[in-house]
Amino acid sequence: MKKILGFTIVLLLVIAIALAVAIWNLPNTNTSSVRVMIEPGSTLGRNAANWEKDGWLPSALLLRIQARLLDKQNVLKAGEYNVPTGLTGPQLLQWFITAKPVTYRVSLIEGTRLTDALAVLKATTRLTQDIDPLTPEAVAALLDIKGNPEGWLYPDTYVYQSGDKVSALIQQAHDRMTRQLAKAWAERDEELPYKVPYEALVMASIVEKETAVPAERPEIAGVFVRRLQKGMRLETDPTVIYGMGDKYKGNIRKRDLLNRKNPYNTYRIKGLPPTPIALAGRAALDAALNPEEGKTLFFVAKGDGTHYFSATLAEHNKAVYQYQIKARKKNYRSTPTSK
Repeated sequence: MKKILGFTIVLLLVIAIALAVAIWNLPNTNTSSVRVMIEPGSTLGRNAANWEKDGWLPSALLLRIQARLLDKQNVLKAGEYNVPTGLTGPQLLQWFITAKPVTYRVSLIEGTRLTDALAVLKATTRLTQDIDPLTPEAVAALLDIKGNPEGWLYPDTYVYQSGDKVSALIQQAHDRMTRQLAKAWAERDEELPYKVPYEALVMASIVEKETAVPAERPEIAGVFVRRLQKGMRLETDPTVIYGMGDKYKGNIRKRDLLNRKNPYNTYRIKGLPPTPIALAGRAALDAALNPEEGKTLFFVAKGDGTHYFSATLAEHNKAVYQYQIKARKKNYRSTPTSK
Protein backbone atom coordinates (compact mmCIF):
# COMPACT_ATOMS: atom_id res chain seq x y z
CA MET A 1 0.00 0.00 0.00
CA LYS A 2 2.79 2.36 0.93
CA LYS A 3 4.51 1.57 -2.34
CA ILE A 4 1.38 2.38 -4.29
CA LEU A 5 0.93 5.64 -2.38
CA GLY A 6 4.54 6.61 -2.95
CA PHE A 7 4.29 5.79 -6.62
CA THR A 8 1.14 7.88 -6.90
CA ILE A 9 2.78 10.86 -5.20
CA VAL A 10 5.79 10.63 -7.51
CA LEU A 11 3.53 10.33 -10.53
CA LEU A 12 1.49 13.33 -9.49
CA LEU A 13 4.68 15.27 -8.85
CA VAL A 14 5.99 14.40 -12.32
CA ILE A 15 2.69 15.39 -13.87
CA ALA A 16 2.68 18.65 -11.93
CA ILE A 17 6.23 19.47 -13.04
CA ALA A 18 5.42 18.59 -16.65
CA LEU A 19 2.30 20.74 -16.49
CA ALA A 20 4.23 23.61 -14.95
CA VAL A 21 6.90 23.34 -17.65
CA ALA A 22 4.23 23.25 -20.34
CA ILE A 23 2.52 26.32 -18.92
CA TRP A 24 5.85 28.10 -18.45
CA ASN A 25 6.72 27.49 -22.09
CA LEU A 26 3.25 28.22 -23.44
CA PRO A 27 3.83 29.91 -26.82
CA ASN A 28 2.06 33.01 -28.04
CA THR A 29 -0.71 32.32 -30.52
CA ASN A 30 0.08 34.90 -33.23
CA THR A 31 0.61 33.14 -36.55
CA SER A 32 2.34 36.19 -38.05
CA SER A 33 4.30 39.06 -36.61
CA VAL A 34 2.11 41.42 -34.61
CA ARG A 35 2.66 45.18 -34.36
CA VAL A 36 2.61 46.53 -30.80
CA MET A 37 2.93 50.09 -29.59
CA ILE A 38 4.53 50.66 -26.19
CA GLU A 39 3.69 54.10 -24.89
CA PRO A 40 6.26 56.03 -22.84
CA GLY A 41 5.85 55.24 -19.15
CA SER A 42 3.49 52.31 -19.69
CA THR A 43 4.00 49.19 -17.55
CA LEU A 44 4.48 45.58 -18.53
CA GLY A 45 1.22 44.73 -16.77
CA ARG A 46 -0.81 47.23 -18.77
CA ASN A 47 0.71 46.13 -22.07
CA ALA A 48 0.30 42.45 -21.25
CA ALA A 49 -3.38 42.98 -20.46
CA ASN A 50 -3.85 44.67 -23.85
CA TRP A 51 -2.02 41.87 -25.63
CA GLU A 52 -4.21 39.28 -23.94
CA LYS A 53 -7.31 41.20 -25.08
CA ASP A 54 -5.90 41.32 -28.60
CA GLY A 55 -5.85 37.53 -28.51
CA TRP A 56 -2.23 36.64 -29.13
CA LEU A 57 -0.87 36.52 -25.56
CA PRO A 58 -2.22 33.44 -23.69
CA SER A 59 -2.04 34.96 -20.22
CA ALA A 60 -1.10 38.42 -18.97
CA LEU A 61 -0.86 37.04 -15.43
CA LEU A 62 1.59 34.35 -16.50
CA LEU A 63 3.80 36.90 -18.26
CA ARG A 64 3.85 39.13 -15.18
CA ILE A 65 4.83 36.13 -13.01
CA GLN A 66 7.57 35.16 -15.44
CA ALA A 67 8.87 38.73 -15.53
CA ARG A 68 9.02 38.84 -11.73
CA LEU A 69 10.75 35.46 -11.36
CA LEU A 70 13.24 36.27 -14.16
CA ASP A 71 13.79 39.85 -12.92
CA LYS A 72 12.70 41.25 -16.28
CA GLN A 73 9.90 43.58 -15.26
CA ASN A 74 11.51 46.64 -16.87
CA VAL A 75 12.48 45.30 -20.28
CA LEU A 76 9.95 47.35 -22.26
CA LYS A 77 11.12 50.48 -24.04
CA ALA A 78 8.80 52.99 -25.67
CA GLY A 79 8.32 52.46 -29.37
CA GLU A 80 6.60 50.40 -32.01
CA TYR A 81 7.65 46.78 -32.45
CA ASN A 82 6.92 43.79 -34.67
CA VAL A 83 6.68 40.80 -32.31
CA PRO A 84 7.69 37.56 -34.09
CA THR A 85 5.59 34.40 -34.01
CA GLY A 86 5.70 31.54 -31.56
CA LEU A 87 7.64 33.09 -28.69
CA THR A 88 7.13 31.82 -25.19
CA GLY A 89 6.75 34.26 -22.32
CA PRO A 90 10.44 34.09 -21.28
CA GLN A 91 11.50 34.35 -24.92
CA LEU A 92 9.26 37.38 -25.41
CA LEU A 93 10.78 39.13 -22.40
CA GLN A 94 14.29 38.37 -23.62
CA TRP A 95 13.38 39.51 -27.14
CA PHE A 96 12.30 42.91 -25.89
CA ILE A 97 15.73 43.50 -24.36
CA THR A 98 17.42 43.68 -27.76
CA ALA A 99 14.44 44.41 -30.02
CA LYS A 100 14.77 47.32 -32.44
CA PRO A 101 11.74 49.59 -32.72
CA VAL A 102 10.01 50.11 -36.05
CA THR A 103 11.34 53.24 -37.78
CA TYR A 104 9.92 55.55 -40.40
CA ARG A 105 11.50 57.95 -42.87
CA VAL A 106 10.72 61.46 -44.01
CA SER A 107 12.66 63.37 -46.66
CA LEU A 108 13.32 67.10 -46.86
CA ILE A 109 14.07 67.81 -50.50
CA GLU A 110 16.91 69.99 -51.80
CA GLY A 111 15.71 73.15 -53.47
CA THR A 112 12.34 73.31 -51.71
CA ARG A 113 11.35 76.14 -49.42
CA LEU A 114 11.01 75.92 -45.67
CA THR A 115 7.23 76.18 -45.98
CA ASP A 116 7.27 73.13 -48.26
CA ALA A 117 9.40 71.20 -45.77
CA LEU A 118 7.08 72.14 -42.92
CA ALA A 119 4.07 70.98 -44.93
CA VAL A 120 5.77 67.61 -45.40
CA LEU A 121 6.51 67.33 -41.68
CA LYS A 122 2.97 68.35 -40.80
CA ALA A 123 1.57 65.56 -42.99
CA THR A 124 4.02 62.93 -41.77
CA THR A 125 2.30 60.05 -40.00
CA ARG A 126 3.29 58.89 -36.51
CA LEU A 127 5.23 62.10 -35.86
CA THR A 128 3.98 63.94 -32.78
CA GLN A 129 3.00 67.47 -33.79
CA ASP A 130 4.16 69.36 -30.72
CA ILE A 131 4.37 72.67 -32.62
CA ASP A 132 1.00 74.12 -33.56
CA PRO A 133 0.80 75.95 -35.83
CA LEU A 134 3.92 74.69 -37.59
CA THR A 135 5.06 77.94 -39.20
CA PRO A 136 8.40 79.55 -40.09
CA GLU A 137 7.87 81.90 -37.15
CA ALA A 138 7.48 78.95 -34.79
CA VAL A 139 10.61 77.35 -36.24
CA ALA A 140 12.54 80.58 -35.74
CA ALA A 141 11.47 80.63 -32.10
CA LEU A 142 12.39 76.96 -31.63
CA LEU A 143 15.85 77.42 -33.15
CA ASP A 144 16.42 80.87 -31.60
CA ILE A 145 16.84 82.47 -35.03
CA LYS A 146 16.11 86.16 -35.44
CA GLY A 147 14.12 86.81 -38.59
CA ASN A 148 13.45 84.41 -41.45
CA PRO A 149 14.72 80.86 -40.73
CA GLU A 150 14.66 79.93 -44.44
CA GLY A 151 17.51 77.64 -45.46
CA TRP A 152 18.46 76.53 -41.96
CA LEU A 153 17.21 72.92 -42.26
CA TYR A 154 19.47 70.40 -43.95
CA PRO A 155 17.76 68.52 -46.79
CA ASP A 156 18.08 64.78 -46.27
CA THR A 157 16.12 61.67 -45.30
CA TYR A 158 15.53 61.46 -41.56
CA VAL A 159 14.69 58.33 -39.58
CA TYR A 160 12.26 58.58 -36.69
CA GLN A 161 10.18 56.36 -34.44
CA SER A 162 6.46 56.52 -33.87
CA GLY A 163 5.76 59.19 -31.29
CA ASP A 164 8.92 61.21 -31.89
CA LYS A 165 8.34 64.97 -31.79
CA VAL A 166 8.42 67.14 -34.90
CA SER A 167 10.38 69.71 -32.89
CA ALA A 168 13.15 67.15 -32.30
CA LEU A 169 13.36 66.34 -36.00
CA ILE A 170 13.52 70.05 -36.92
CA GLN A 171 16.26 70.57 -34.35
CA GLN A 172 18.15 67.61 -35.80
CA ALA A 173 17.88 69.03 -39.34
CA HIS A 174 19.07 72.42 -38.11
CA ASP A 175 22.02 70.94 -36.24
CA ARG A 176 23.04 69.04 -39.38
CA MET A 177 22.89 72.19 -41.49
CA THR A 178 24.99 74.04 -38.92
CA ARG A 179 27.63 71.30 -39.01
CA GLN A 180 27.62 70.94 -42.80
CA LEU A 181 27.92 74.70 -43.32
CA ALA A 182 30.79 74.93 -40.83
CA LYS A 183 32.62 72.05 -42.52
CA ALA A 184 32.15 73.52 -46.00
CA TRP A 185 33.23 76.97 -44.74
CA ALA A 186 36.42 75.50 -43.26
CA GLU A 187 37.24 73.98 -46.66
CA ARG A 188 36.42 77.08 -48.72
CA ASP A 189 38.50 78.68 -51.44
CA GLU A 190 40.30 81.91 -50.64
CA GLU A 191 39.21 85.38 -51.77
CA LEU A 192 35.51 84.64 -51.94
CA PRO A 193 33.08 87.56 -51.62
CA TYR A 194 31.53 86.25 -48.37
CA LYS A 195 32.15 87.83 -45.00
CA VAL A 196 30.36 85.17 -42.96
CA PRO A 197 29.20 81.58 -43.53
CA TYR A 198 25.57 82.70 -43.71
CA GLU A 199 26.28 84.52 -46.99
CA ALA A 200 27.62 81.28 -48.42
CA LEU A 201 24.39 79.59 -47.33
CA VAL A 202 22.42 82.24 -49.23
CA MET A 203 24.53 81.65 -52.34
CA ALA A 204 24.19 77.88 -52.04
CA SER A 205 20.41 78.19 -51.99
CA ILE A 206 20.48 80.20 -55.22
CA VAL A 207 22.75 77.64 -56.88
CA GLU A 208 20.39 74.89 -55.71
CA LYS A 209 17.44 76.60 -57.35
CA GLU A 210 19.23 77.41 -60.60
CA THR A 211 20.12 73.89 -61.68
CA ALA A 212 19.24 70.28 -61.04
CA VAL A 213 22.39 69.14 -62.86
CA PRO A 214 25.09 68.37 -60.25
CA ALA A 215 27.97 69.01 -62.66
CA GLU A 216 26.73 72.55 -63.31
CA ARG A 217 26.63 73.72 -59.71
CA PRO A 218 30.31 74.79 -59.43
CA GLU A 219 30.15 76.65 -62.75
CA ILE A 220 26.93 78.46 -61.86
CA ALA A 221 28.42 79.37 -58.49
CA GLY A 222 31.48 80.66 -60.36
CA VAL A 223 29.30 82.93 -62.52
CA PHE A 224 27.57 84.42 -59.49
CA VAL A 225 30.81 84.83 -57.53
CA ARG A 226 32.45 86.68 -60.42
CA ARG A 227 29.43 88.93 -60.79
CA LEU A 228 29.64 89.82 -57.11
CA GLN A 229 33.35 90.49 -57.38
CA LYS A 230 32.79 92.80 -60.36
CA GLY A 231 29.96 94.66 -58.66
CA MET A 232 27.37 93.27 -61.10
CA ARG A 233 23.86 92.41 -60.00
CA LEU A 234 23.11 88.70 -59.75
CA GLU A 235 19.89 89.03 -61.77
CA THR A 236 18.54 85.61 -60.95
CA ASP A 237 14.87 84.75 -61.35
CA PRO A 238 14.57 82.35 -58.38
CA THR A 239 15.27 85.17 -55.91
CA VAL A 240 12.61 87.36 -57.53
CA ILE A 241 10.12 84.50 -57.39
CA TYR A 242 10.88 83.88 -53.72
CA GLY A 243 10.31 87.52 -52.89
CA MET A 244 7.01 87.53 -54.77
CA GLY A 245 5.63 84.80 -52.53
CA ASP A 246 1.99 83.98 -53.28
CA LYS A 247 1.89 86.68 -55.95
CA TYR A 248 3.93 84.47 -58.25
CA LYS A 249 1.57 82.67 -60.61
CA GLY A 250 4.04 80.95 -62.92
CA ASN A 251 5.41 83.93 -64.85
CA ILE A 252 7.67 86.85 -64.08
CA ARG A 253 6.47 90.07 -65.69
CA LYS A 254 8.48 93.16 -66.53
CA ARG A 255 6.96 95.07 -63.64
CA ASP A 256 8.11 92.30 -61.28
CA LEU A 257 11.68 92.82 -62.44
CA LEU A 258 11.33 96.59 -61.97
CA ASN A 259 9.87 96.27 -58.46
CA ARG A 260 12.31 97.86 -56.01
CA LYS A 261 10.15 97.00 -53.02
CA ASN A 262 10.96 93.31 -53.37
CA PRO A 263 14.10 92.86 -51.22
CA TYR A 264 14.86 89.65 -53.14
CA ASN A 265 14.77 91.33 -56.55
CA THR A 266 18.38 90.82 -57.61
CA TYR A 267 17.65 92.69 -60.85
CA ARG A 268 17.45 95.83 -58.73
CA ILE A 269 19.43 95.18 -55.54
CA LYS A 270 23.18 94.67 -55.53
CA GLY A 271 24.78 91.78 -53.74
CA LEU A 272 23.05 88.82 -52.18
CA PRO A 273 19.39 88.72 -51.13
CA PRO A 274 18.74 89.03 -47.39
CA THR A 275 18.19 85.31 -46.73
CA PRO A 276 18.45 81.93 -48.43
CA ILE A 277 15.59 81.10 -50.78
CA ALA A 278 15.51 77.30 -50.37
CA LEU A 279 17.05 74.30 -48.63
CA ALA A 280 20.56 73.79 -49.97
CA GLY A 281 22.30 70.41 -49.96
CA ARG A 282 25.98 69.70 -49.36
CA ALA A 283 26.82 69.75 -53.09
CA ALA A 284 25.40 73.27 -53.40
CA LEU A 285 27.30 74.37 -50.28
CA ASP A 286 30.53 72.98 -51.72
CA ALA A 287 29.86 74.72 -55.04
CA ALA A 288 29.20 78.07 -53.35
CA LEU A 289 32.42 77.80 -51.35
CA ASN A 290 34.53 76.17 -54.07
CA PRO A 291 33.22 77.73 -57.30
CA GLU A 292 34.67 76.80 -60.65
CA GLU A 293 37.25 79.24 -61.95
CA GLY A 294 36.77 80.82 -65.35
CA LYS A 295 35.55 83.91 -67.14
CA THR A 296 31.88 83.17 -67.71
CA LEU A 297 29.43 85.81 -66.45
CA PHE A 298 26.18 84.67 -68.04
CA PHE A 299 24.18 81.52 -68.58
CA VAL A 300 20.94 80.64 -70.29
CA ALA A 301 18.69 77.58 -70.06
CA LYS A 302 18.97 75.39 -73.14
CA GLY A 303 15.61 73.75 -72.66
CA ASP A 304 16.95 70.30 -71.81
CA GLY A 305 17.74 70.95 -68.17
CA THR A 306 21.26 72.23 -68.84
CA HIS A 307 22.65 75.72 -69.45
CA TYR A 308 24.84 77.50 -71.98
CA PHE A 309 27.55 79.62 -70.34
CA SER A 310 28.98 82.80 -71.88
CA ALA A 311 31.86 85.11 -71.03
CA THR A 312 30.55 88.14 -72.94
CA LEU A 313 27.20 89.85 -73.30
CA ALA A 314 27.31 89.46 -77.09
CA GLU A 315 27.76 85.70 -76.80
CA HIS A 316 25.04 85.53 -74.18
CA ASN A 317 22.56 87.45 -76.35
CA LYS A 318 23.17 85.00 -79.20
CA ALA A 319 22.55 82.10 -76.85
CA VAL A 320 19.35 83.71 -75.58
CA TYR A 321 18.12 84.06 -79.15
CA GLN A 322 19.07 80.50 -80.06
CA TYR A 323 17.76 78.72 -76.98
CA GLN A 324 14.91 80.97 -75.85
CA ILE A 325 13.55 83.33 -78.51
CA LYS A 326 14.08 81.20 -81.61
CA ALA A 327 13.32 77.90 -79.92
CA ARG A 328 10.19 79.01 -78.07
CA LYS A 329 9.00 81.75 -80.41
CA LYS A 330 8.57 84.12 -77.50
CA ASN A 331 10.65 86.19 -75.13
CA TYR A 332 12.03 84.26 -72.19
CA ARG A 333 14.19 85.81 -69.56
CA SER A 334 17.05 83.57 -68.60
CA THR A 335 19.12 84.21 -65.53
CA PRO A 336 21.20 86.19 -65.17
CA THR A 337 20.97 88.90 -67.81
CA SER A 338 23.03 92.07 -68.14
CA LYS A 339 20.45 94.68 -67.16
